[in-house]
Amino acid sequence: MIVPIQKLAVFCGSATPEDPRYIELARDVGAELARRGIGVVYGGGKLGLMGALAQGALAQGGEVIGVIPEAMVSREVANEACTELRVVQTMHQRKAQFTELADGFLTLPGGVGTMDELWEAISWAQIGYHTKPIGLLNAFAFYDGLLAFTRHMVDSGFIRQAHARILIAEHELDLLLERMEAYEPHQPIFRMKPEQL
Repeated sequence: MIVPIQKLAVFCGSATPEDPRYIELARDVGAELARRGIGVVYGGGKLGLMGALAQGALAQGGEVIGVIPEAMVSREVANEACTELRVVQTMHQRKAQFTELADGFLTLPGGVGTMDELWEAISWAQIGYHTKPIGLLNAFAFYDGLLAFTRHMVDSGFIRQAHARILIAEHELDLLLERMEAYEPHQPIFRMKPEQL
């Protein structure tokens, strides 16, 4: 069943790597989402991949909702150009807003904060807090090691087979979005019988 995506929470780095491909990628993804009429919900920053993502979407007339902790606003890294900028108190509130506002999650290259957001989205999906698709854009093979480790967790029995396909990974954005729209929710832990756990 195809479920149209109206808004995506996009996780990506606030850093600016030396390799210019990463900034170009984020800008291109923002622009493409806007062209498809998909709104962007993101961390609200103006630096690094985050800023490039928002810039790309806004340049194409797209909707960009930034969600940023107050502490980061005072550091002058908030992107005031967003369609809407929501200021929250904590990182937990920020991630809760991502889940509330978006129809799915898209992860671009990033660091520790990006991983925190991605794994919480996956964890919440396993448990049953949401049934939204979670996509990983493995551009430039950036996430090959992460995907190998994820397979290792499945093979070792730390990720249940029922949850092995929660994370949808592709190298190309078009195919990734296509698979995310066709995502069929798995059986969450909330609905499993004791013998399945």
